[in-house]
Amino acid sequence: SIENIFIQSVLKAVPIVTPVLSIVILIAAAMSGFNSWRKRKLLDNQVNIQTIQSLSWREFEELVAESYRRQGYTVIENHRAGADGGIDVRLIKDNKTHLVQCKNWKTRKVGVKVIREMYGVQISEKASSAIIIISGTFTQEAKNFAANKTIDLIDGLKLEQLISNIQNNSIDSRFKQTLTREAAIHISESDSGSCPRCGSKLVSRTAKRGINVGNQFLGCSSYPKCSYIGK
Repeated sequence: SIENIFIQSVLKAVPIVTPVLSIVILIAAAMSGFNSWRKRKLLDNQVNIQTIQSLSWREFEELVAESYRRQGYTVIENHRAGADGGIDVRLIKDNKTHLVQCKNWKTRKVGVKVIREMYGVQISEKASSAIIIISGTFTQEAKNFAANKTIDLIDGLKLEQLISNIQNNSIDSRFKQTLTREAAIHISESDSGSCPRCGSKLVSRTAKRGINVGNQFLGCSSYPKCSYIGK
C-alpha cells in the first residue's frame, strides 16, 4: 500500500538524515555558545560612555540585553529587521514584563515624543513598565512626562554607571567563588611531608563536601595553586 511504501521510505532515509541532523544541531549549539560569549565580552570590554557610544545600534541593543540578563531577567531580544512598536528588548522577571527601547543617539536629545509613544505601547501591551535607554540625554519635557508614570529613563551617564556596577559585581562574584572553593577544605597546621609536585608542605585536611565529606586526607598547602592530593 501507499502507506507502507511511505513508511519504508522514511525508515530508509533515517540512517542518512540522522548524521546530517546531528551536525546541524551541533553547529546551532556552537553558534549559540559563541553568541553568548560574544555578548558577555561586549559588556565586559566597555570602559566608559565613549566606548558605549561607539557601538553600532545592534551592539548597543545587545549590550543593554546582556546587562539585564546579568541581573537575573529573562531576556527576549527583537532580532527582526522591522519595527516592533518601538520594543527592542522584552524583560521578564517575577511574572512581570518590562518593555525596553534603546537609542544610541550621540548628538541629539531624546524628546517627549519618543516617551509618549513608548508609554502608549506599554499600555497597549499591559506591561508592568517601560524602560528607555539611551547613550545621550533626555529633554526636560521628556523627564517631566515620565515623572509620574511607570517609565524608567536611563541616560548615558546612568547607563555607564549601570555597566560599571555589573562589571564590578561580576568580579566580586568570581572572587567569592574562589574563596568558597578555598574554604571548602579546612587546612590544619600539622606537617605531613612535602608535596611531590611543587615541594610545598603537605597538610592534613578535612573534606567539607562531596562523597568523602568528613574524611581526612593529605593535600598541598599551596592549594588552589597546586591541587595535589596524597593517596
